[in-house]
Order: sequence, then C-alpha cells, then structure tokens
Amino acid sequence: MQAGVASAAGLHALRDDRTVLDLVRAGLPAALEAGAAALEGPAVPVESVRLLPPLAAPTVRDFVAFEEHVEGMVAPSGEKVPPQWYEAPTFYFTNPYALIGAHDDVAVPPGSQRFDFELEVAVVVGRDGASLTPEQARDHVFGYTILNDWSARDLQGREMAVKLGPAKGKDSATTLGPWLVTADELEPYRDADGFLALELRVSVNGNGIGSDLLSNMGWPFEELISYASRGTEVRAGDVLGSGTCGNGGCLAELWGIRGGAAPPPLQPGDVVEMTVEGIGTIRNRVVPGLELPPVAPARPRPRTRTRTP
Repeated sequence: MQAGVASAAGLHALRDDRTVLDLVRAGLPAALEAGAAALEGPAVPVESVRLLPPLAAPTVRDFVAFEEHVEGMVAPSGEKVPPQWYEAPTFYFTNPYALIGAHDDVAVPPGSQRFDFELEVAVVVGRDGASLTPEQARDHVFGYTILNDWSARDLQGREMAVKLGPAKGKDSATTLGPWLVTADELEPYRDADGFLALELRVSVNGNGIGSDLLSNMGWPFEELISYASRGTEVRAGDVLGSGTCGNGGCLAELWGIRGGAAPPPLQPGDVVEMTVEGIGTIRNRVVPGLELPPVAPARPRPRTRTRTP
C-alpha cells in the first residue's frame, strides 16, 4: 500500500511511508508541501494501480442534508418532511471497516433483495476540535471526496421500524474516492451563500439516473462539522457525508416519488458510476454476496420475574 498524489501525468508516490491519514493529521500546509515534493518524482499510470479508499477514516458519520431526498423517501406514506429535519442536521455513524475503493466490486449484503446506492460528497476533518462554531469549523476542513453509501433498503426498513438504525442496512460497504481533494482546490466553486456548487451525477450501466448540485444542501459542511462536534469532539481524519443528493441520488427516492420499484434494485453485474465536479469519478460493479443462514427470530418474552429453585 502506497500513498501518493495525482496529477495529469498519473500518480506520484510520496517520498516516505506516510499514509494519507498521517498527512491529514499533520495539517493542510504540511500535506501540501509533501504533495509538492512528490510531484517532482516519476508518475505511474492511474490504470496500473488499484485505488484504495483515499484514507483509513477513524470514524464515518453520514448526514441527511438534502431536503429533496427526504421528500422522496417519505412520499410513499403521504407524509411531508418531518419538522424535526429543519431544526438541526441529523446523522448516524456508519462502519469505518467497510470502506472500499473507487473501482472495487461491491457485494450484495446477505439476505437483501433491494440493494441501492446513494450519491454523496464527504468532507474530511483536518484538525481536532470540540464544540466548534461554524466559523471555526471552516478552518478544520482538510478536503473532500465522493461517498457512495450502499444501502440494503429491505434490511434498513426493518431496522428503522424498531426506531433504531440504520445499521446492517448500511454497514456492508461505503465507497470513498477516487481522490481526497484539498479544500483550497474547491474554493472557486463556493457560491454567494457559502455552499459548494458542484455538479453531481449518477448512472447505472451507462443510463443516467440522477443529478443535482451540492449547493442544494440544507446546511453547508461547516455547519455539519460544527453540529458533529457539539458537546463532544471531532478529530483529524473523521469523514462526514453530506447524505444523498436529491433528483435521483438513489433508487429509493425514485421509488417513493413514482411508486413501485422502477428503476429496479441493483443486481449482480450492474455498474454504478458517480461523478462529482472537481473531484472525479467512482465506478463500482455489484457482485453476488454471501449466502448465509436466516437470522433467528426473537423468542417470545418470558414472564418469570424470579428464579426457580
């Protein structure tokens, strides 16, 4: 495993054995210096290497910051966006051990028949901090990457009916990549309201499914970092996902709006491609998952309150 820097010529290895997480923790100025030094060395073609996730994130939080996505997800019940959504950003912790690379295969989770993707952008925290204001959080941004929050909708629905989760519906795989783009490179895309106006697109087997602007988020990333650090701390290397964009950022949103399951859930052989302006493209092929025994149901609850002799 080798960390490196991308250029038009290809990939340039760092001059030492530091990882990208090491560079993030060293701070953006030091990382840029190390990157500049690497660019002076030889390049290898991108297609000659396997791209791993750009960093080994210690934690991964995923928000739900696009109002349009929430509208589609609640549409089958005839409900509107819950008023609580507008009060504060909402997130859950997902599995940092399940990160996969930009071109890795992704297996269908055991037992799932309704496999889905989620088109997102993630921010990577560059400095430790606690109870940060949004203004302070701006200085804690290291960079950005594409995030695909692969989702087993049937497993997710069962879990969330218990008023807890999602967990197994979400923890089988999360794509990060192809690169970790430093914050300075995306500043030209910042609009007058402080949001990054990046174009996002997703296709399945070459057929366009959805597109949106990242600036349609309900909160900018600085607000998400601030909220994540509220009463606790964030640390360098933490990854915070934007949540699924609107206008077809996932299949379930379209199922909710249109009714039924069209486009159909992902199947082995499907190729999901996501492109975010200024960051790049990730492309993953769906493959069959493990065939595991069914999960045992709970036993009927006992009524005994004391031990028998």
